[in-house]
Amino acid sequence: MTDLDVIPTLSPEEIAEIEHEVALIPRRDSAAIDALMIVQRHRGWVSDSSLKAIAALLEMSPEELDGIATFYNLIYRQPVGEQVILFCDSVSCWLRNGDGVKEKLSELLGIDYGQTTADGRYTLIPVPCLGACDRAPVMMVGDDLHTHLDDCDLASLLTCEANHD
Repeated sequence: MTDLDVIPTLSPEEIAEIEHEVALIPRRDSAAIDALMIVQRHRGWVSDSSLKAIAALLEMSPEELDGIATFYNLIYRQPVGEQVILFCDSVSCWLRNGDGVKEKLSELLGIDYGQTTADGRYTLIPVPCLGACDRAPVMMVGDDLHTHLDDCDLASLLTCEANHD
């Protein structure tokens, strides 16, 4: 089997979207992050077979593409929950009781960093900064930024997020 034989694991729509991005740049491999994000948007995460198919399509090695994928914390190389919670663990958030808020969040969800709730609803991931240091501590649930967190607000916040979907 050649590398090109794994391309059919991508859908025609994914291939078309990736090829559109490739057409906008001078080198195929320069579309690596865009291609990974396209597949993740369609599938929720980037499996090994998807990664190999993307690498073949972009004419690069799977190892090279995996190096890119694992460098970025917003490319998910394992399944994640319906909602990803990005919890800021920067110094600014830590100084404003971010550790206490994170511990309460872990207690409410029954998970720690890198884990997914038993019902598949949430995955908790640490991030070095969400760019809202003046409103620390902060987290994102899906596309929603939540600021000035305290451990008392978390239960109602998660209930609101659940109803937001």
